Amino acid sequence: MIEGKIVKINGPIIQAQGLSSCGLYDVVEAGETKLIGEIIRLEGDIATIQIYEDNTGMRIGEKVVSEERPLSVYLGPGLIGCIYDGIQRPLKNLYGLSGAGLKAGVKAAALDLEKKWNWKPLVKSGGGVTRKAVLGCVQETELLSHRIFLPPDIEGEEELAFVAPEGEYTVEQIIAKTGGGRDIRLAHYWPVRKPRPYTEKLGMSEPLLTGQRVIDVFFPLSKGGTAAIPGGFGTGKTMTQHAVAKWCDADIIVYIGCGERGNEMTDVLREFPEIRDPRTGRSLMERTILIANTSNMPVAAREVSIYTGVTLAEYYRDMGYGVAIMADSTSRWAEALRELSGRLEEMPAEEGFPAYLPTRLAEFYERGGRVTTLEGKTGSISIIGAVSPPGGDFSEPVTQHTKRFIRCFWALDRDLANARHYPAISWIDSYSEYSEELRDWWEQVNPRWHEARTQAMELLKREERLAQIVKLIGPDALPDTQRLVLLTADMIRNGFLQQNAFDDIDMYSSPEKQVLILKIIMDFYHRALNIIKAGAPLLKIRELSSLNVIVRIKSQVENSAIEGIREIENRMNGELDKLEKEYRK
Repeated sequence: MIEGKIVKINGPIIQAQGLSSCGLYDVVEAGETKLIGEIIRLEGDIATIQIYEDNTGMRIGEKVVSEERPLSVYLGPGLIGCIYDGIQRPLKNLYGLSGAGLKAGVKAAALDLEKKWNWKPLVKSGGGVTRKAVLGCVQETELLSHRIFLPPDIEGEEELAFVAPEGEYTVEQIIAKTGGGRDIRLAHYWPVRKPRPYTEKLGMSEPLLTGQRVIDVFFPLSKGGTAAIPGGFGTGKTMTQHAVAKWCDADIIVYIGCGERGNEMTDVLREFPEIRDPRTGRSLMERTILIANTSNMPVAAREVSIYTGVTLAEYYRDMGYGVAIMADSTSRWAEALRELSGRLEEMPAEEGFPAYLPTRLAEFYERGGRVTTLEGKTGSISIIGAVSPPGGDFSEPVTQHTKRFIRCFWALDRDLANARHYPAISWIDSYSEYSEELRDWWEQVNPRWHEARTQAMELLKREERLAQIVKLIGPDALPDTQRLVLLTADMIRNGFLQQNAFDDIDMYSSPEKQVLILKIIMDFYHRALNIIKAGAPLLKIRELSSLNVIVRIKSQVENSAIEGIREIENRMNGELDKLEKEYRK
């Protein structure tokens, strides 16, 4: 045990003397209340420490004790369904210990140390195993099998001197021993700043389906991909992330509330247990881990909460699961870096942010990806980070640096949000670099996916240009072919892009339904354009009864009733056939 004493205090940053033999990023307990901290700089005999709790009242001369290990999370069965703070303290247990007001220095085990898990060994004593081998498994939830491996820091082959028989064990009981004398338990520690190993990184070939049409069809995200949701206050960043977390087809959700308001995390805590997973029919919390580090909690813990979340995600990725991380928001995390950098008296860069901001953002987003695990399975981590640029200014440093490390950009538009168009994702400013990689997958769903998507996005850009003319001279001055563009763009906006999260049918769209809706709208446009060129006035086309039916497909046809969409398509074609026949004579 290495001890030192506090010699300087500057908010959550303190300096201690006598810790020269400690390692960088080692965890310490500081002061009389034993607050958790981390060594972030070593200069001679002076260690600079950031404290992850409220250190009001801390005094110079108090003792600092090093735990002689880096800041780590405890990984094992029982993580699913838990609510942690930024340094993996279970908030439910802390509430039981200190009530609604979190007391300084209060601690609780990250996992339930008393609960027993049904251990099923898959190897026998005396055999040689590597870190690729599965020692056994535990049924963590009814749908999730939790695999137990040798710790990833073990290199080469190890002989198993002992493997516990099948039975009930706690996370701290020994379930295996290596020939080298190392004890293996159901849980182990892993440093949060150290990425977990894998065999190789893979390309993107399958989308992360969210059920949100503007995302899945227009700006798709791959499993293992990275995306950002920038937007000003009130544009719907958090609600968009909630919708993705609720409906995406990831096996595990890690939701990081990093510096946002407490009421937003309260919404998550209230809604998620009540929501039924559309794939399993069970509670969404049975595949969710929540990290709640709200704006009123210590700023240093906000900085580390991102690493805590991505390490938990890597743990389940290593078992071959697809994990989706929601980080809300990386701007608050960057502001924590800025405050800590200022207290460390570092030279500021643009807008006061530290010069290493791009490096830290890269370290976070690069821990996403689709990989071949050590076991040989395929696992993925998809990262979706919300960005809160002040005043909705996308030219500010956090947004600009984030764009360097992500390949999917869902820009939220204030005008759309004010018009109650949700999700308020701008089809002009957003982009996805995954669309070509995912084209084969989508064209297996419907061969018209790429064609309909490309034509619809081009038509919306034409409508954007025509809108400027309409503001000057009004729509009546435009020829019918251009007014048809405005009509069809309106159908795309209201009948496809806009989605009601409170409608039982519209809150989630299956891939088949998404493409069919867009295909029908684009087929209508091309047929109507030919009829107008044959001499029919746009007024005749506006009078078709099928137009209103097409716009209401999203909320009136169930995902399982695809034949209902085809009936609407036949009705539309019948009306257009009749009109075309009349004007082709």
